[in-house]
Amino acid sequence: MKRQRGVAMVELAISILVLVTIAFGITEFGRAIYQYNTLAKTTRDAARFLSTRDANDALAKTQARCLAVHGTPTCDGAPLAPGLTVEMVSICDAISCPGDHAAQGSAPVMHLVTVSIGGPNATPYTFESLLSFVVPDIEFGPISVTMKQVL
Repeated sequence: MKRQRGVAMVELAISILVLVTIAFGITEFGRAIYQYNTLAKTTRDAARFLSTRDANDALAKTQARCLAVHGTPTCDGAPLAPGLTVEMVSICDAISCPGDHAAQGSAPVMHLVTVSIGGPNATPYTFESLLSFVVPDIEFGPISVTMKQVL
């Protein structure tokens, strides 16, 4: 019996270590999903903004990039996700991608506009984990939204 005295304490220490690691892992994956969702929504907002603008409007493209990163068309404030920059946002429309975005439909009645974070010719977004020993940094694939654009 005297040999068994500390065994429960050792088992408790090991169990707590495992459970705390699992809890932090779940928290970090939750943060990653939250950031991905934020990026998906802001990409959709930028595409919706550009869908009402002319494809030749360079100012609208700049404002859409700011909208995708900062949530405002004026680039005011902090980025919506840590490490997100305007260089990570790519826009493909009737001017920059005429082969697959211009004059769509049986009668050319619409153009398309695609806004991507980490898309073609753009740096991918990387989720930076606070606890890299539990969850490593995650590089998200391209997050893209395509909508109809006015002619």
